[in-house]
Amino acid sequence: MTSMLDAVVVGAGPNGLTAAVELSRRGFSVAVFEAKSTVGGGARTEELTLPGFRHDPCSAVHPLGAGSPVFKTMPLDRHGLEWLHPALPMAHPWDDGTAAVLSRSVAETAASFGPRDAGTYRRLVAPFLGRWDTLSADFMQLPLTALPRDPVTLARFGLAGVPPSTWLTRRFRDEKARALFAGLVGHVIAPLDGFATSAVGLVFALAAHAGGWPLPRGGSQSISDALAAYLKELGGAVHTDYEVKRLDDLPPARAYVFDTSPTALARIAGLGGHYDSYRYGASAFKIDYALSGPVPWTAEAARRAGTVQIGPTAGEIGTALRQASSGTAPDTPFLIAAQPSLVDPGRAPEGKHVFWVYGHVPNGWRGDLTDAIERQIERFAPGFRDLVLARATAGPPELAERNANYVGGDIACGAARGLQLVLRPKLSLFPYSTPHPAVFLCSSATPPGPGVHGMSGHNAAKAVWRRLRALVR
Repeated sequence: MTSMLDAVVVGAGPNGLTAAVELSRRGFSVAVFEAKSTVGGGARTEELTLPGFRHDPCSAVHPLGAGSPVFKTMPLDRHGLEWLHPALPMAHPWDDGTAAVLSRSVAETAASFGPRDAGTYRRLVAPFLGRWDTLSADFMQLPLTALPRDPVTLARFGLAGVPPSTWLTRRFRDEKARALFAGLVGHVIAPLDGFATSAVGLVFALAAHAGGWPLPRGGSQSISDALAAYLKELGGAVHTDYEVKRLDDLPPARAYVFDTSPTALARIAGLGGHYDSYRYGASAFKIDYALSGPVPWTAEAARRAGTVQIGPTAGEIGTALRQASSGTAPDTPFLIAAQPSLVDPGRAPEGKHVFWVYGHVPNGWRGDLTDAIERQIERFAPGFRDLVLARATAGPPELAERNANYVGGDIACGAARGLQLVLRPKLSLFPYSTPHPAVFLCSSATPPGPGVHGMSGHNAAKAVWRRLRALVR
């Protein structure tokens, strides 16, 4: 490590590994440095409860990963990544034993809302069907600096997506469609009435219709391991158990790329208060369960779904999100749950299951939401507690300990609300650059934001290789 490298990447999450791959396959010498003993960041898999039960400490289901424009250009399947599709991407159960669903089929999704809203939903998504590849590439690319491939579709998406989701859901007459859409927006842990929250809901819905909401076989670690293996195949190096506290801890390089929070980058690179205006949002309280059997959902659709949203109404979801964002732990939390072993039985011993769920809490909250979460699950799956063999809980302090990017437990690496939903970490045409000409940011604190899709890393790599090429001219 004594010779000058072209680029050093700090942090081996999906964005850092993607940035390293993108630079390596363009002929640059790259090394990645990770503080933990394994790569992965928010895409890891561990035995958190009992031997043989393989849990995802953070992300589990990846609608934006399977449809990622940059992942599609990589031979990740050759390195062990296999996407598994549940019978239903998502179900949203109700107290009466029925459920709204998000299916790969638009017709099945619309039918679950009831006759008064079926046509409304079909008309909402119709302009974008069959256009996911170009649309996702357009809204996930470098913001404001690249020409869209399909400007008409992108403009239509913008018109539909910029208003608050509360405006969009007024199109629906009944509660099931409103609630399911509100739950989709809740995946970014932001109040429903915020700027561009309609776009959040549309993205998740369109991703389901285009490619489903799949899970990687073996757990989210498979994504990170495939990226790391491809990087090594290209000649890049990965160093784990290597904590970076200042730039001098790293080998000489022409560029330094940080898959970290803006706070950590400023501290390590000596940027002072450059990111002091960057805001961190609400956190999660997460529980991983080892179960003796499948969750006994009253709604049949939920027994087939990879993801389950537990609200149930838009009003309850909106209240829970508003409380968590304003500093109050909800008494009735909105929950997002995943059932990996339904589609990947190897994640648990034979006949057993892993189950993943989280509710929203204030940033840095130190309470225990276990009882409130389990009351909500029991509401839609009576007898759930009788199946629990073991549980592993993680509130904001534990989430931040596992992943330093989750400041205060914010799993989005920055509040996804207001202008910061789309303009992060600062208002700039060059969000990946910093005041230090050789230092760049590539984490989900940059566009297009949270999710295991690698596009923040891809976009940052573009900015880096432009600098590297300029240096050799």
